[in-house]
Amino acid sequence: MQLFFSDHINDNEVILDKVESHHCIHVLRKIKGDIITVIDGKGSFIEAEIVHANAKQVTAQIKSIIKEEITPPHLHIAIAPTKNMERFEWFLEKATELGIAEITPIICRHSERRNLNEERCNKILLSAIKQSGKAMLPKLNNLIQFEKFIKEAKAQNKFIAHCYPSEKSTLNAALNGNDILIAIGPEGDFNLAEVDLAKQNGFKDLSLGKSRLRRETAGLYVCAVLNASAQ
Repeated sequence: MQLFFSDHINDNEVILDKVESHHCIHVLRKIKGDIITVIDGKGSFIEAEIVHANAKQVTAQIKSIIKEEITPPHLHIAIAPTKNMERFEWFLEKATELGIAEITPIICRHSERRNLNEERCNKILLSAIKQSGKAMLPKLNNLIQFEKFIKEAKAQNKFIAHCYPSEKSTLNAALNGNDILIAIGPEGDFNLAEVDLAKQNGFKDLSLGKSRLRRETAGLYVCAVLNASAQ
């Protein structure tokens, strides 16, 4: 199914921006009278008929709206971006395909990357929902210092995944809830002060198994387990 994205939607029409309009008209050769499917990033599939076909702006009249069925839990992963951005972008793409709801990039004591092209990251998320046939765009929060994030984090179930010895919850137990936040650190892990701060603010220790995982693998593993349990 070919999907277009628009955030210019009113009661009876949809307007595609320049990029989406060019793809619609010049790449897919759509013309006036054709029916297209538009997503709004908020969970709606919109069937609309093209009434104005121009490579700079396509306008379509809404025929029907179908809401994507979104089932809990709400999975929010806070993760330290990788030094190699291709690996972090891979995580964003694959986590979106698996249905993650929210992502927060965090800066930790051991972080190798302390900046992020958020516009590019959001484009990757948008491309991933179109590719996977979804209508709900994950929320990508601004890059934030770990300490500030931990103190402000709000979720019913909060976990921090780390490699230090402790009594830890299993991933299956952690995913047994409707509002789940999991923090995943940089290469070299969180330091002990960060783990202690998280626990002081209501986070529980989490194990992701016996293998030592790269952070992007760890994040994707969480998404995959949750996706499988929801089937």
